[in-house]
Amino acid sequence: MAEYDNSNRLKGYSYAEPEIQQFVKDFSKLILNEALIPQTDPNTKVLNFRQPLDLQKFLDLEIYEEPVPREKLLELGRKVIDGSIVPGHPRFLNQLYTGVDPYSLFGAWLTEVLNCNVHTYEVSPAMVTLENYIFKKISSLIGYPDGEGIFCPGSSFSNLIAIHLARFRHNPTLKEKGLFSCEPMVILKSEDAHYSVEKGANFLGFGTESVVKVKSDDRGRVIPEDLEIKIQQCKQKKCAPIMFMASCGTTVLGSFDDLESVADICKRYNVWMHVDAAWGGGVMLSDKLKYLTKGIERSDSVAWNIHKMSGAGIQCSAFVVKEKGFLEKCNAYRAEYLFQPDKIYDTSFDIGDRTIQCGRKNDVLKLWLMWKGRGDKAMGARIEKAFDLAAYLTEKLKSTEGFRLVLPEFQCTNISFWYIPPRLRGKQETTEWWEEVGKVAPAIKGRMMLKGSIMISYQPLSSKGLVNFFRVIIANPVCERSDMDFIVDEIINLGQDL
Repeated sequence: MAEYDNSNRLKGYSYAEPEIQQFVKDFSKLILNEALIPQTDPNTKVLNFRQPLDLQKFLDLEIYEEPVPREKLLELGRKVIDGSIVPGHPRFLNQLYTGVDPYSLFGAWLTEVLNCNVHTYEVSPAMVTLENYIFKKISSLIGYPDGEGIFCPGSSFSNLIAIHLARFRHNPTLKEKGLFSCEPMVILKSEDAHYSVEKGANFLGFGTESVVKVKSDDRGRVIPEDLEIKIQQCKQKKCAPIMFMASCGTTVLGSFDDLESVADICKRYNVWMHVDAAWGGGVMLSDKLKYLTKGIERSDSVAWNIHKMSGAGIQCSAFVVKEKGFLEKCNAYRAEYLFQPDKIYDTSFDIGDRTIQCGRKNDVLKLWLMWKGRGDKAMGARIEKAFDLAAYLTEKLKSTEGFRLVLPEFQCTNISFWYIPPRLRGKQETTEWWEEVGKVAPAIKGRMMLKGSIMISYQPLSSKGLVNFFRVIIANPVCERSDMDFIVDEIINLGQDL
């Protein structure tokens, strides 16, 4: 409970107080025993599903004038754990992320304790130093000799910043004069690329009609010839094509664009080439798999979510630019209360003006400690294991009756397929038949969630005329072949009567 002095003023707190120390020990024990240890046990549930109104009652949401005891806070923490998904579970295959690496967790906890604001060296010397180093490391992986970067609140924000930079390079006067001083501009993306481009176009004042979609092939890879046609059409309409966003690992099919061909076209027409490697960027850590990003060094910027396939805690979204100093050139406003030029240290270490944000959370410590603790070799081996399991699951699905792959082969660890229950097998595949198939995945997903045994996402792909199909995401290093077998067995178990 809150404590007051004799004048009824609220007292401060100290971590030297025995009561506070005991509370820290108690909640640390709770987190370890009830959130961390059970999460990798395949015999536990992935979730205890409750409907939204039931969950609101269960969590005891109301905040009152008087505080609750610390014991009650621990009980509430336990309820939040029980009401949450377990991303580190080997059967959580639903999204493009997994549980947090233990070394990254150490960094995340330490981040909260230190509570640093990463805008100047003055207030965050260790984190600024780490961030400068880690972006040299990432730039080297990409192939940028002199790159630099910032951490962003997710790759959607990174992609927005890429548009922002592309616009500035196209016409630097926009920083002062605004959009009204320039001809119409367009942003190009593959029809399979992430929807954050449309959100960014809306946010930055272009409007979603300024986003031009380029055709992709049957594997979800952009068709370079259509990209060139679309750029030429934009120019004929007196619209300036300022950026194309290529993909390394699309969200649904996991496709990697041909970056060499894209780079040739972008160079020819002076179009900013941004690579959304939010999902697939982890392959750069593997000598065996980095061929998938061949040509990425020719891009102007890259977004990579290291909290996805590589296991850093959410969020850890790196945005990297080839040209050193360009972020600051575009974003700097040199606020006098932060960026004084006469400090006692080299003020080039005040990195806050690289971003449109002011205060910014430290996202580097959890990455640096994880990378130090694992080393380059193990970081790459983690990615390779996920790809090996994806190949195993692909072959398993091919050889099991009732399953049909969306693609014959997959470039990443997104494995997409339909389950066709016995009543629909051997029938003519009419439009009506496909409509029935499209109802299967949602029905099985509902049963999965109620049972809590496994989580797999599903979606249609309208651009390809595909009805709902399952999409398994393999990113968790605790997964084994037995978990891939369980996927197939559980879908059959839950869906054979549909």
